[in-house]
Amino acid sequence: MRLFRSSFVLIGSLAIALASPVGLPGADTSLQAVFNRMDQASAKFKGLKADMRKLTHTEVINEDSVDTGTIAVRLPKPHDLRVLIHFQQPDDKQVMIAGTKLDVFYPKSLIVQEYDLGKSHRNQVESFLLLGFGSNSKDLLAAYTVTLGGAEAVAGEPSTRIELIPKQKEMAAQFPKIELWISDNSGISIQQKLHSPGGDYSLATYTKMQLNGNIPESDVKWTLPKGVHWEYPQK
Repeated sequence: MRLFRSSFVLIGSLAIALASPVGLPGADTSLQAVFNRMDQASAKFKGLKADMRKLTHTEVINEDSVDTGTIAVRLPKPHDLRVLIHFQQPDDKQVMIAGTKLDVFYPKSLIVQEYDLGKSHRNQVESFLLLGFGSNSKDLLAAYTVTLGGAEAVAGEPSTRIELIPKQKEMAAQFPKIELWISDNSGISIQQKLHSPGGDYSLATYTKMQLNGNIPESDVKWTLPKGVHWEYPQK
């Protein structure tokens, strides 16, 4: 489960809501309407590219850290998920997820750290990473108790916030609550908040999102320079 937490935080975790909660007239913000939008988006989801801002809050020292960069997600066919995140500020770092492998490249030190997420948990990892990015209501309701949060704007985009409580005890122990802000326009999550015990949380906000275009394989792969050293922290 720690690896699930690391991977999800790396590709999405959560940051300051970029706008105060406001009512958004005109959009049907009932829970069923949100599900309908998500189901429509899920049926045609093939990938996305976006700018990304990730805030991590550590409650015990009341400290926030912020990373900014880009994310590319490619899902050309079921169970063929590829993700590449390039954090540019404050430190250059790239995260690549393919199948059950999660690799983190640190250009300054020329080190790649590789993690094996486990073949036996592949479906769980995939559904966790895709949470809000192409998830459908059936999958959500099977794994979570879902409630309506309400209409809010994120970076000026109308959305509806929903709250998810994991049904699986092991997952709930790691993440007591997850919040998703589902775009009223696209049916895709434009903000995700992952709560941890003790008041810690991570918040990821996505802007300038490009959906379902022809995301080439090159956008979710990196080209490593010579002299890279590989490490395997799990061993």
